[in-house]
Amino acid sequence: MSEILIKAESVSKKFCKDLKLGLLYGMQDLGSTVFGSEKPRELRKKEFWAVEDINFEVKRGECLGLLGHNGAGKSTLLKVLTGLIAPDKGRIEMHGRVNALIELTAGFNPILTGRENIFNNGAVLGLSDKEIKSKFDEIVAFSELEEFIDTPVQYYSSGMKVRLGFSVAVHTDPDVLILDEVLSVGDAGFRAKSFNKMMEIMQSAAVIFVSHSMPQVARTCDQVMFMRNGKSFYYGDNVNKGIEMYFGEFKNELGKIELDSGAEINDITVNSERVKDETDIKIVNYGDPLSLEFDVKLKDTSVKNYYIQIQFIDKDLKMAAIHYTHLFKSAFSTQENNRIKIIFPDLQLVNGEYGITYFVVEDDGSGKVSENKILCIYRNFTKFIVRGLNTATYTSFHLKGDVFQNNVRLE
Repeated sequence: MSEILIKAESVSKKFCKDLKLGLLYGMQDLGSTVFGSEKPRELRKKEFWAVEDINFEVKRGECLGLLGHNGAGKSTLLKVLTGLIAPDKGRIEMHGRVNALIELTAGFNPILTGRENIFNNGAVLGLSDKEIKSKFDEIVAFSELEEFIDTPVQYYSSGMKVRLGFSVAVHTDPDVLILDEVLSVGDAGFRAKSFNKMMEIMQSAAVIFVSHSMPQVARTCDQVMFMRNGKSFYYGDNVNKGIEMYFGEFKNELGKIELDSGAEINDITVNSERVKDETDIKIVNYGDPLSLEFDVKLKDTSVKNYYIQIQFIDKDLKMAAIHYTHLFKSAFSTQENNRIKIIFPDLQLVNGEYGITYFVVEDDGSGKVSENKILCIYRNFTKFIVRGLNTATYTSFHLKGDVFQNNVRLE
């Protein structure tokens, strides 16, 4: 059985919404501690539980992902775990060398150079001067800051600071590594290298990873905890379920017709099932075909040819994928009514809910997408949910393979 390095039992932490009352309660609790009496265990006036009754354990070789929207209690829980604040209830066990990177500049002295901060941070983590010197070149090389290592940290950009902080954190042989959104800063190359390093560390350490990037969570974590209002609503090794609950917290914007002066779209179907309205959400399994079918009626008589642009938007309202039909087949002709069918034979999107935006765009033959006239925009007009992604084999997501059919109605 793997060694348990992190264990939390009924951990709770409360705060007060009123500053003056909070100071008074703080003095009362301090007095209780000094004189050996028990602290109040129930909420007092204007107090609330920022974290309530949290239980989990992380073994060596495991990575726990903490999920939840802003204000869910994730950062408070991390501060309790790292000893920055004491819990009001519960018990925490941490074994071995603990390294936490929960703020970009945590532990950095801005007037010291990067070199000096490496030695300072290493000493705080319990490394001897000899151990730090033996790892110094490796830390600097990983951070890619050789040219600026003797520059004061106050002149570093946020990306440079996180590079240095992460490099120190992962090269001090931690038994426990805690990361809070630090990998959201930096270029794609450094993030990819950081993930590879994390996977290497996980072989011998317990990792707690906080991120709002669900592809990162799916790729890195083998168990998750989904939090809402300071409480745990799911804890387990079904990473897909945790991700789906996270996405369920966000309400995608309602579908709307943003523009329809040049064309209109009607009778949309997903996998041959008609979409009744914006509340009709279809289910699609990861890796299965996705078929979109709809009528296009042109209103602008000056248009000779057109193409379709499809956008897939995730619950964070970020672009997940985009497709242009004219890149794979010739333009559609200007019949009065066209029935368009687009098939994605192998849907590879991470689990969650998506909205589809439809564009009908004039094709003037120039190939310049930005200059073509948009005839209609149906924004976030169709919703579907992807399920069934196996995170054990998940590496990336995209849409591949496209088949088009243009069936002209003869009515």
